[in-house]
Amino acid sequence: MTVIIKLRNKLRYFFARQIKPEIIGGWKNANGSYSKNTGVSNFTHVSQKNDNLFIGDNVFIGHFNYIDGYNAKLVIKDGVQITNYCQLLTHSTHNSLRFNIHKLNNENILQDINKIGELVIGESTYIGPHTVIMPNTAIGKNCIVSAYSYVQGNFPDFSIIRGIPAKIIGDTRKIDAELLEKYPELSII
Repeated sequence: MTVIIKLRNKLRYFFARQIKPEIIGGWKNANGSYSKNTGVSNFTHVSQKNDNLFIGDNVFIGHFNYIDGYNAKLVIKDGVQITNYCQLLTHSTHNSLRFNIHKLNNENILQDINKIGELVIGESTYIGPHTVIMPNTAIGKNCIVSAYSYVQGNFPDFSIIRGIPAKIIGDTRKIDAELLEKYPELSII
């Protein structure tokens, strides 16, 4: 029996080594638009329904993310970088777990309990690893979201966002000022 277990484990290890995270180029949105310069990891789960999910061009979505475009609109605009282990959510059922004992059938109550809402990420925004972005959130263009942040709400263009819960801690124009002075053609203001 030990020989069979060892052989089975060696086979499992062999096949597991063959499957590696890769960035797959190109993305076709539900509306038919094609983003040829967008890359999405084969180890990222993308959930979508109808035309709720739109991913722009020049977008990078790394490994082990959950992109939830199923319950409400999720828009990832051009030039966004989403690192690894991020969750972009259009729904949250954490309340329903606590109220599940009531076996509710009232749609209005269920809608309030199951937080559902749109999520928009603006152009050229960077999302750091292990970030959770909740429903009903809009992040402006050229923002930086620091690693391990829990983001919910509206954040203006050029925000540096950090924390649990996330707050604005700075402005990307200030940290980019020296580079933009040297190369003014990079300015997107």
